[in-house]
Amino acid sequence: MDPKHLIEAVQSQMPAKRWEHTLGVMETSVRLAKAYGCDPDKAYVAAILHDVVKYWPVQAQGDVIRKNGLQPDLLDYDKEIWHAHAGAFVARRDYGIDDEEVLDAIRYHTTGREKMTMLEKVVCLADYIEPGRDFPGVHNIREIAEHSVEKALLAAFDGTVLFLVEKGKKVYPLTILARNGLIEEIKQQSQGGN
Repeated sequence: MDPKHLIEAVQSQMPAKRWEHTLGVMETSVRLAKAYGCDPDKAYVAAILHDVVKYWPVQAQGDVIRKNGLQPDLLDYDKEIWHAHAGAFVARRDYGIDDEEVLDAIRYHTTGREKMTMLEKVVCLADYIEPGRDFPGVHNIREIAEHSVEKALLAAFDGTVLFLVEKGKKVYPLTILARNGLIEEIKQQSQGGN
């Protein structure tokens, strides 16, 4: 599906305010992709689709996960993360996206995971820092993103973990693994290794 038709199809799935967020994620993903050496076209497509099922009824999101064998443990955690895995499935099934790198960028944009690809980092970070986001610390994360995707994403995950802890909610294990993995990557970068 060409990007214009993809945009029309996805835009119809969400309220105008969420579409504005999606536009911000698209713009930010492409900018970060160009700055950090990953494919801006893939970043653009992943960003268009990252919230494709966000406004589906929660039951429908859960059904996609249950009926298609997608990470069943997701259902034991906050419903806010379900749309990412369900969205990756729908991107393949309904929109013909078969690029695994793009699908993984959609799949892990809320939780992250250990050993994230640069595309996954870019889309995840863009979701946090797109221009429409306004929460304590977002300006700092935007500044960090100008120099390091890993450090900015670590700051973003730190904020997410603290928020969940303060609310008495469980933290999805992949988010902890993603955070720990970023700490190791940053440590290796500071030591001059890969």
